[in-house]
Amino acid sequence: MKLLTEFNTYKDAIEQFSSARLWDLFDGNKEQFNIAHECLDRHAHEKKEAIIIIHSSGNNEIITYEELSKYSSQFANWIKSEGIQPGERLAIMLEPSLAFYVSLFGVMKSGAIAVPFFTLFGPDAVSLRVEDCKPKMLITSTEKKSVCDNLKDTKICVFNEDHFKKIQNFPTTIELNSKSSDLAVFQYTSGTTRELPEAVKHSHQTLVTLMVAALYGTGIRKGDRFMCPSSPAWGHGLWHGTFAPMALGLTIGTYSGKFFPEILLNGIVNHSFTNISAAATHYRMIRTSPQISNLTFSERIELSSKLKLNKLSYTGEPLDDETELFINKFFNLDACSIYGTTEIGVVLVNYPGCDDFIVKAKSLGKPTPGAFLQVQTNEGESSPTNSIGNLMVKRKGVWLATKDLAWIDDDGYFFHAGRADDVIISAGWTISAREIENAVLKHSDVLETAAIGVSDPIRGHVIKAFVVSKRAPNSDFISEIQAQVRNKLSQHTFPRIIEFVDELPKTPAGKVNRKILRDREKLKEQSTKSSNH
Repeated sequence: MKLLTEFNTYKDAIEQFSSARLWDLFDGNKEQFNIAHECLDRHAHEKKEAIIIIHSSGNNEIITYEELSKYSSQFANWIKSEGIQPGERLAIMLEPSLAFYVSLFGVMKSGAIAVPFFTLFGPDAVSLRVEDCKPKMLITSTEKKSVCDNLKDTKICVFNEDHFKKIQNFPTTIELNSKSSDLAVFQYTSGTTRELPEAVKHSHQTLVTLMVAALYGTGIRKGDRFMCPSSPAWGHGLWHGTFAPMALGLTIGTYSGKFFPEILLNGIVNHSFTNISAAATHYRMIRTSPQISNLTFSERIELSSKLKLNKLSYTGEPLDDETELFINKFFNLDACSIYGTTEIGVVLVNYPGCDDFIVKAKSLGKPTPGAFLQVQTNEGESSPTNSIGNLMVKRKGVWLATKDLAWIDDDGYFFHAGRADDVIISAGWTISAREIENAVLKHSDVLETAAIGVSDPIRGHVIKAFVVSKRAPNSDFISEIQAQVRNKLSQHTFPRIIEFVDELPKTPAGKVNRKILRDREKLKEQSTKSSNH
């Protein structure tokens, strides 16, 4: 029987898929399964490139499957010598590097649980997560050690050259005894430090389940050279960007350090990547980068012609119209959305690589094979076609809320209508923050924007837009933006208040954090009321 990776049409995806057939892609089974073996050891004999790390400095680091297989086993044996037991947690706070991947896979080989930490976390964010998951050890770099100095009951390991030499004294093989149901990874979502979400606890067999998102969301297939610049501290960068493609033995690319769009593009060209999956923010930053936006038409064509990409996907948040159009023209590819959450996984995709699937602009796509979704009213009834409602996912006979709003068109495509808490009600009108932002972004001088509702004595709430721009703010600029939104949407739907800011607050994963903006406005409102009294 053919493997699922051998099918390349939407028709076959729907007709041929079964969860049982996912297991055919792996060595392990429902009893014995280890992510590190599936991603490394079974490909080590091929002696091919495993990971290409594009550093912000412009340097590239290439690691082979053979190297990673050997070094991760040595790391696992070192962990055992330190008394770390199966099931205990080890936090890893490292940029993508040889040290990061050796630690990540070594922890899982030992039977312990890997807990990736984002490298831009400050002391409070680190302390909260350490208090929550109680790791026996935290593995970090010399540069990040100071962030971890105040931790108690957690041993700090600085993975530097000396430590690398130390682990090389240990055996290069290790017996793997993991059950498929054993926990392998704790994953934190990108919440704020004051509102720590509970860690999502993934077993080794999660890799099998998550292959659905990889096969149909990023469209990976044998022979792809797959780039994902998202941090492996987050779900997209770790599961879709690392584990899934490596389980198929692909050469993958990642990005380390401060993000420079031109560095990423050079890396994609130089290493002939054919498939990219990134956060919406990455594409927006590429579009607005001076190194790209200042190119002449012929220079853009020349750079675009050097790209070997044939599949492109994005996740994290919906794309604005300008960025989607940029992707279509610059990359000459459809922008394929991947929709899901850390808790429920990926459930809506655009099947990149499937020529018989039509990608609709701004659409979240259609359900992954085997997934059941519905847009519902607040009463739990199915919403009519083209009507906004609550996006729900059915699991084990129960409808689960995604906390997003959506609508379905006549062809069965799903469209995002904003977070449930990002709806603005002004003078009785229900307005989507995303819709406002999309219209504001059409102004050529606006780089980024975020819209929220703020209190108003007459209308209840009015729309306030925060705008990032290189143009000096003045009343003319404000009027232009307001007129732009009126013309694009309607006369009543426009930001009555506009505040120019240097930057927007974002989650560590790069999404605009409207909650922080709302909280700031509430504090201002409370302060004003106190002053008036």
